[in-house]
Formats: sequence, structure tokens, C-alpha cells
Amino acid sequence: MLQEHSGQHVVVLDFGAQYGQLIARRVRDLHVYSEIVPCDIEAKELGAMRPSAIILSGGPASVYAQDAPRVDPGVFELGVPVLGFCYGQQIMATTLGGEVGHVDKGEYGPATLVRDGASMLLADTPAEQTVWMSHRDAVVRVPEGFQVTAHTGTCPVAAMECPRLRLYATQFHPEVRHTAYGNKMLETFLFGICGLEPSWTMEGVVDSLVADIRARVGERRVILALSGGVDSSVVAALVHRAVDDQLTCVFVNHGMLRKGEPELVEEVFGRQFDVPLVHVRAEQRYAKLLAGVIDPEEKRRRIGSEFWKIFFEEAAKLDGVELLAQGTIYPDIIESGARKTGGKASTIKSHHNLIPFPEGVHFDLIEPLDHFFKDEVRELGVVLGLPEAMVYRQPFPGPGLAIRIIGEVTTHKLDVLRDADAIVREELDAYNLRLFEQTGDRNSEHACWQYFAALPDIRSVGVMGDERTYGRTVIVRAVESTDAMTADWAKLPYDVLGRISSRIVAEVAGVNRVVYDVTPKPPATIEWE
Repeated sequence: MLQEHSGQHVVVLDFGAQYGQLIARRVRDLHVYSEIVPCDIEAKELGAMRPSAIILSGGPASVYAQDAPRVDPGVFELGVPVLGFCYGQQIMATTLGGEVGHVDKGEYGPATLVRDGASMLLADTPAEQTVWMSHRDAVVRVPEGFQVTAHTGTCPVAAMECPRLRLYATQFHPEVRHTAYGNKMLETFLFGICGLEPSWTMEGVVDSLVADIRARVGERRVILALSGGVDSSVVAALVHRAVDDQLTCVFVNHGMLRKGEPELVEEVFGRQFDVPLVHVRAEQRYAKLLAGVIDPEEKRRRIGSEFWKIFFEEAAKLDGVELLAQGTIYPDIIESGARKTGGKASTIKSHHNLIPFPEGVHFDLIEPLDHFFKDEVRELGVVLGLPEAMVYRQPFPGPGLAIRIIGEVTTHKLDVLRDADAIVREELDAYNLRLFEQTGDRNSEHACWQYFAALPDIRSVGVMGDERTYGRTVIVRAVESTDAMTADWAKLPYDVLGRISSRIVAEVAGVNRVVYDVTPKPPATIEWE
């Protein structure tokens, strides 16, 4: 496990918070390894993990509800510093003898926090500051030994702490960007209160992962489903570095890839990295499979099932393969509602790389990225020497362009979308590059994190030249995010949007209208299907 190599780590107890995974992400941003476990873990089991610190996430429940998530009281007796957010503060208070009640009105969104006297957690932050609230219940009486360290106009106990027991809590959410000094509070907790060091780096992680893979594989052979996306490409580079030509990559080309992608995969892995590569050209097979299919989940099911069918056909041709490497990452696990992370999220969408093995077929799994967020995977790719064009390419779902086409997938629609999408990516690649050159930061405030075109199943009237047209509409989607758990629509300059629209209408036959999606996630998802 990664924490064994890092020497220190933070455990996040998940109480079902909508943005609970952001806590782990923020801790990692500060170069301390973190992982998420279920809130009902026994104190003995948690203690055996030897955490350096514990954070209690928020959650949607009332602490007094019959089925409300609980925490083992022994967690607070482990002698490990504990920090609770929102529901985490409330469960800390009620477990230790305090009281939670209904405040006069709920607080949702920005609030002004006022500090009450000295506070270790809030040290080096202003006496008044903006924080992000999302609650109806709140602590009304703190446990014995605790002191109130901050309030808002609505919430009398916006923060509390007991330095003697090293227990700290806030009703607000330091993990979200809207809390102005939230990151400073996390730094104070991790480095000032817990005494940790920012020592978790991608260079060290690569060495640990390669050693783990090499030890696990031994002399056996490994097969990998290579899509050409960031995740599977990084896994391919990791496994190849660990076991060299014991790895064989199978690239199933289902005909729904973006423009230029099959060629890039062959260039990078077949020639540059010299990885044994099997390229399966299955475009016609998939075209027949998807004829007449409209439902997005049925598309995913058919594409995923056929992918594995083809993949295992190829695997059967190879002798001695016992291990399957996959590019599963943290958001895949979280959004699929898997218990693996301790998360309690319901399934939002299925993931092709989580489909079970066919009956009678089994490989041991290697999933070295299943506790990494997308931007961390990119950092790993840079350390591994993958080309920037691959490392920083746009996230792309396994079913490909099929789920960016609303309605039936046809060869003509794929051609239209592929051309439109190439224009969107070309223009926004250039836009991001200009921002990077100006700021030196790939994750600058206004950079686009993901961007693509989608094709709805509608036509609209237009005028092109002197003729009336009845053409297709292209949707442009561009978002700002750090980890895909939440996202906001990108505030693109009008001239950039205008250039994208003009080029698509002029260069993509049959399109006479371009629209821009300005919906954040939530309530929408980043993808359209």
C-alpha cells in the first residue's frame, strides 16, 4: 500500500458527504498521503492502520436520525489528532457528550466567520473571514473540555477545539475553495498540530508503485487493455517499467475514438516505448452492435460487454497470461458506488473497466491507480516520461464518442462529431497554452480542465449563403475542475467561443448551429450521457 511507503498518512472517515472525496484531495495537494475509509470502521481496525491524523467528513444526515451514521467512540481515544467538518463536528460533539440542535435558520453558501479568542486551528487566519456553510443542524453545547473558537451570525458554534485531546472541528467546510482560508487551516492542522512533513511526491510514488508491481508479478505475464487515454497509458508505462516485455497491451479500436487517436497509440507504445501491442480493428463489429440503440446505459452495456468479449478473445491467443492490469482511478470507484473507497455514493453511471469477468475466465487484477485522482495520474505520466500530448490530453470515456452522441450512433454522426470535437480541442488547447505561457500554471484559475463537443439528436433551421438549411446542432462543453468530482462551466472569452462556432459551421458539413453548455456539476454531469 502507498501509505506504507510514505511513512505518514491521513485517514478520512466518510459519512456520506457529497464532496467528501475533496478532503482527501486537498490533503494530497499538501503532499501528505490520504485515504478514505467507511465511517463505521472499528477503532481497533483504524488504530491498526497507524494513521497520522483522522478527518471526519460531512454528511447529509441528522445526527439524531434513527439510521444516522455513527462513529466508534474509541476513535477519539486513539491519541491521534482528529479534525471534523460539518456532520463530522456534530458527530464528534454528540459522541463526546455535547448537544446538537436546530438553529433558527439553515446556512447554505458563504457566511462570515468571526473568531472567538485564541484558536490553534484558526491561527494565522483573519479574525473575520468568509467560509462555506451547508447545514440546518448545529452544535448548541460543546462537550466538556472544548472551547468555542468561532461563530457566525446564525451558528453559535462554527468551530470548536480541545487542544489537550487534540480534537478540532468546524461547522463549515474548509475543503471547498469557497472557504477563503480553508487550505491554511488544513496546513495548520497537518503541519502545525500533527507535526507531519510534506513528503508525498510523485517521484517517490512511481518508485513505490514499480516495486509493488514487480513484486506482485514475479515471472508471470500481464495483459492490459490500452485505450490510449491517460489512465490506461500511465498504467502501461508503469507496468512496462516494472516488468518490461512480460506485458502485452491490447488496443481495441471500436471506431468511436477521437481524430488521430489510433495513430498516437501506435506511435507512442508500438514504436517509442516498444511495448508489445496488439491492435484490434473492430469498427464494423461495433457499428452493427449499436444500430438502433438509443438508451445511453444500453450503449455503455453493449460497448463494454463487446469490448471484454474482443479483449478476452485476444487474451486466449496468448500463452501464460495470469494478470490483468487496468487503469481504474479513484473517481471511477467513487462514481460507481463501490465499497472499495468506503464511499456511500449511489451509482451515477457504469464504467466499462469495472465490468466483471465473463463466466469461466479469471485473471488476477493489478489496478495501481485506483487511489489516484486524474490530475495525480497526469503527474505520474510526466514522471514516467510519457509525451505531453498524451499526458495532458482530454479525459475520454471508455465508450468514446458514442455517449457524446445523443440518440442512435451512426457512421455519419461519428464523422460529424469527430470533426467538430477536433476543432473544439484545437482551439481550447491553444487557449490553455496561452494561459500557461502567461501564468506558468497548468491549473490556473481560468484554464479549461475538460472540453469536447457533443451531438444532440436535433436539427434546426438556419441560413447559409442564400439558402435555407435544416442542419445539425453541436454542443460545446468546457469545464473547470481539479478532480471531476465537481466542475463549473468555463468562462471562455467571447472571441474564443466565436471562433469555435465559426469554424465548426464552416468546416463541418451539415452543422448550422453551435451552443455552449453553462451548467455546473452538480446538478449536471460533465458528460452528456
